[in-house]
Amino acid sequence: MARNFNFTKYKYFGIISSIIIIAGFIFTLTVRQGFNLGIDFKAGLNQQIQISGSEIVTRAEVLNSLSSIKGVQVQQIGSKDDNSYVVKVQDSGEDNFQASMAADIKAGLDAEFGSSNVKVQSTEFVGGSFSSNLTKEVIILTLFALLLILAYVWIRFHLNYAISAIVAIFHDVLFLLAFIGVTGLEVSTGTIAAVLTIIGYSLNDTIVIFDRVRENDKALSKPFEEKVNVSLNESLSRTIITSLTTLIAVTSIFILADGQIKDFALSLIVGIIVGTYSSIFVASSVVVTWVNKVVSKRDAKYKKA
Repeated sequence: MARNFNFTKYKYFGIISSIIIIAGFIFTLTVRQGFNLGIDFKAGLNQQIQISGSEIVTRAEVLNSLSSIKGVQVQQIGSKDDNSYVVKVQDSGEDNFQASMAADIKAGLDAEFGSSNVKVQSTEFVGGSFSSNLTKEVIILTLFALLLILAYVWIRFHLNYAISAIVAIFHDVLFLLAFIGVTGLEVSTGTIAAVLTIIGYSLNDTIVIFDRVRENDKALSKPFEEKVNVSLNESLSRTIITSLTTLIAVTSIFILADGQIKDFALSLIVGIIVGTYSSIFVASSVVVTWVNKVVSKRDAKYKKA
């Protein structure tokens, strides 16, 4: 027996999730006092260090050795056997910050692991102008990518499909950002990578559904809303299987990883769930509303003329 879930009757799910997004941003701005920006988007010191010796040094041990430094961040790179880490500290605005902070980091590591075992491989200082420019470039490039997506979907389908896909993408991005803000996850270049990944994932899912809608729009003699509902049911198994297999892989990374990779995987998990939801409920609702209220009125106007 064929599935026949009536997805299109849940037209207002998008409004509910929009309320959740607004509440999330309000919580982030009031309770969290804004997003937890990483060093990539703020001025600060960035050092890559390696600790030699026969034993494996954990991230927790490195972080504990630098506990006296306020706001220090430690990220493991390479394999566990490498004992290589990136240490980041936000610029406090004090005079001679770079030299004094580099000395404090070295002193903390030397005291814990021995000066002969600690090697500073590189030291970089990210200035305020660089972090500001990076933020602007990320915003501009993301908006440019969305414009290209709008043009692509518009050319392949119609304007109503393009607008619906963009609305779903904005929904996913804003939901993910609200989640990151509420949970206090660090906003880094990894976060931007997660957002861009989710944009592509959500778009692909939406395009598959819209492609089926376009086929059924020509083949079926039914109201447009019913055609969309049939299309959603026909592509449901593909949507679920794709989402579940991707979630299994990303969840494995979340369980096994540490540091920024773990945060990246968590962002992807939320994004995949929300992207699947928006493809079924948000994008389809917008295209149905557009056709029923805009296209139908326009066609009726032409008939009268």
